[in-house]
Amino acid sequence: MTHRIFTDSSVLFSAANSVKGHSRDLMIMGANGEIMIILSDYVLEETRRNLSHLKQPLLDELENILVHAGMEVVKVNKQAVLAAAKLIVLKDAPIIAAAKIARVDMLVSLDRKHILNHPELETYIKASILTPAEAFQKLKATK
Repeated sequence: MTHRIFTDSSVLFSAANSVKGHSRDLMIMGANGEIMIILSDYVLEETRRNLSHLKQPLLDELENILVHAGMEVVKVNKQAVLAAAKLIVLKDAPIIAAAKIARVDMLVSLDRKHILNHPELETYIKASILTPAEAFQKLKATK
């Protein structure tokens, strides 16, 4: 069974910004077919917007990752976002809503303030919420 891993924009940004690190390692695992990377249209938009303030090569690198990592993109509706907003700040509610809708095995984020270490969010999406390093180690241990 292929693990379904939802990544937020912090992870996608990090993967595009550096050829090293566990965010990039997860994208490579996706490209190799070891895992299925799940994103939302919101994550893509936010990541592109954040990278556009930097250098063009980073946007090109993001597009390269998107082409090769074999990703699935989910869309969320307003009702799902509003339901998730009862548990998290509104700006991050689309992330939680998308992870719940996509029925992922884990959500991977670098957002320590709003997403990581919030067990009520894990209960809501019915999946673990981990850093890229934690996710990478867990996935390698289950091989």
